[in-house]
Amino acid sequence: MAEEGKFKVSIDGISVEVAPGTTILNAARQIGGDIVPPAMCYYSKLEGSGGKCRTCLVKVSKGSEKDPRPMPKLVASCRTTVMDGMEVENITSPEVLEARKSVVEFLLINHPLDCPVCDQAGECKLQDLSYEHGTGHTEFEFAKRTFERIDKGDKIQLHMNRCILCYRCVYVANQLTDSREHGVIGRGIHSEISTYIEKALHNDFIGNVIDVCPVGALTDRTFRFKNRVWFTKPVDAHRDCPTCSGKVTLWYKGDEVLRVTGRKDEFGEVEEFICNTCRFDTKQTTDWTLEAPTPVDDRSVIAANHYYQFNPPAVIHTDKKLQEANEEQLARTERLK
Repeated sequence: MAEEGKFKVSIDGISVEVAPGTTILNAARQIGGDIVPPAMCYYSKLEGSGGKCRTCLVKVSKGSEKDPRPMPKLVASCRTTVMDGMEVENITSPEVLEARKSVVEFLLINHPLDCPVCDQAGECKLQDLSYEHGTGHTEFEFAKRTFERIDKGDKIQLHMNRCILCYRCVYVANQLTDSREHGVIGRGIHSEISTYIEKALHNDFIGNVIDVCPVGALTDRTFRFKNRVWFTKPVDAHRDCPTCSGKVTLWYKGDEVLRVTGRKDEFGEVEEFICNTCRFDTKQTTDWTLEAPTPVDDRSVIAANHYYQFNPPAVIHTDKKLQEANEEQLARTERLK
């Protein structure tokens, strides 16, 4: 029995008790691990987000204790609230995995193969999704739509070719700034993110559109092509800022701060939005109080250059030369720790 006032839900055979009104996605996030559905458009801190990308589709095999009938179609977990006794299948359902492959193919229909030059490479949710759920072919035979790159002011550049129309940047402008200067224009295949007559984006918090963009459609012009994210080292820092919380992540290459971003949680969402002054205008170590290295998931490519985490297992070789090489490698690893 669930606690009074809570619903008991099972996701991939794992039970969790959540408050009424909780979505399936957030219930899965309370469990954590691989059973959490991917989400490209949902952002817990942006009201109204979700329900657009369809990557978080799940199968409800049991509606509730009162009505155990399964839902006839796959549902978006970010928009579907739980019921007491509900049973949900995510990675355990072949139907869900097949549907997710189709959704990824749809998202990649117009997406260019420019990961080698895209600044989002290494921390791109679409890149991760394509690797985990994508296919090696596509049914789409028509030419991809293309757009010219547009500078939206002196700090932000828009690559509409990469955009998946998740609307996150629009919600940021609506909910964090005094006036929204951009949105989605056109309908269907002609939809695109744009400003009124290509107006520049100038608001104290507009830089957050860079952090919330799950792909490389909105990039930081002050960081573009300076370095790959896996060659940098993130450090948590803070400053006394009159506009925002001042809690950020500094991305170092040696002693140089290449960029400043908001701190993100385990789901890639910004914990507290930061102002443009913190993001663009304070890139000296003396501007900040350093706290500690930012925790990085071992599975993330960002951890690739953090050699102190590299701890290879000892391997015993019968060949004397190979054994000596192995011992030398282990000694070198110990020196780097």
